[in-house]
Amino acid sequence: MKRTLWRGILTITPLVISVWLFWSIAITLDNLGQTVLSLVGVHNPWGGTGFLLILIAVLVVGLALSVRPFQWFFRRLEEQVMRFPLIKTVYGAVKDMASLISQGEGKSKARQTVLVRQANDNYVVGFITSETLPRPLADALPGDEGEDWVPVLFQVSYQIAGMTVLVRRSDLIEVDWSFDEALKFMVTAGIARGVEPGKLGQRLGSTTP
Repeated sequence: MKRTLWRGILTITPLVISVWLFWSIAITLDNLGQTVLSLVGVHNPWGGTGFLLILIAVLVVGLALSVRPFQWFFRRLEEQVMRFPLIKTVYGAVKDMASLISQGEGKSKARQTVLVRQANDNYVVGFITSETLPRPLADALPGDEGEDWVPVLFQVSYQIAGMTVLVRRSDLIEVDWSFDEALKFMVTAGIARGVEPGKLGQRLGSTTP
């Protein structure tokens, strides 16, 4: 009985939390939109009007930012906001995380899942986050001028944070594993397995000297 109860709780809890989270966001946006409507003299609109207004506003902003003058204006606005240290830290972190998540799957090999071999013959799962390095880093790294270094992100389990390491591409083992599945595996420390059994083991076995 106790085991069955726990199984039910663990099964339904993620669904309940997800629905509650998205519902809370929708209610918050609806209240915000209705506040805006009340400022222009529209009171007690039908339910969902505020949410629809915010959705339309977001679409309009997205369309506007596809035009160069609006892009220039937004960049100038960002520059002014970044002058405040606290806002710069929070805004910059959120923007960088959003950029990582929204990065297109078809952009070169960015977000490629790789394995990095450690000194004790262990392997760490990581992601290539960019195909190029900033010039100061490229100039400071050892090796030939044309040697291919890439930034690799090692995600920390149960945290949003991670560690970025610069690795020679020749030292990487590319894995045919999607970013979403690999990220789920890393964030949950392997508890949520997003890979077919033995897939990583077969890949490692094929690279063992």
